[in-house]
Amino acid sequence: MFSGIVEELGQVKKISRSGNYAVLETKSAVASQDTKIGDSIAVNGVCLTVIQKKDDCLSFEVMPETLKITNLGLLKIGDKVNLERALKIGNRLSGHFVSGHVDCLGVIRKKSLVSGNLAFEIAIEQKFIANIILKGSIAVDGISLTVAVKKSNTFSVYIIPHTLKNTTLGFKGPSDRVNIELDILMKKRLPLL
Repeated sequence: MFSGIVEELGQVKKISRSGNYAVLETKSAVASQDTKIGDSIAVNGVCLTVIQKKDDCLSFEVMPETLKITNLGLLKIGDKVNLERALKIGNRLSGHFVSGHVDCLGVIRKKSLVSGNLAFEIAIEQKFIANIILKGSIAVDGISLTVAVKKSNTFSVYIIPHTLKNTTLGFKGPSDRVNIELDILMKKRLPLL
């Protein structure tokens, strides 16, 4: 379980295929601290298990389904990724409960200023819109955000400068794909895919 408060921007160091899965290696200064093999780390909001740790590099196995339904399959060496270590019991909970189980990919339609605030309008499949609550929480690439606008197949979130500077949203724009996790506390039963 995660909070959607990104701890750092990591960097993709290596991606390799091995049998039916890929191995993703990231370089990190913060997420690698006190992390051991078997720990869960959210990478762009996707819960992955650490299979190897060497200095400040963490390696993860990524299943074909995860590569298919998230933006992890689009990553290239050198790309930045949002990293967050799993919650510890007893710590403050900022953000909202994020499971790391991505529901769908969204596509950024617009990045614009609305009343002086930076807004991202994101399109998703219509079947997921019913599970989005206006003023509710949503995770975009693992970032805990608040839904500001909801339409028939898009929603918008406002981004504060701190979030823009410290997450992958600072590098994203129209046509980029982002991982979407609906608020687990508000999620209705979705039809089977």
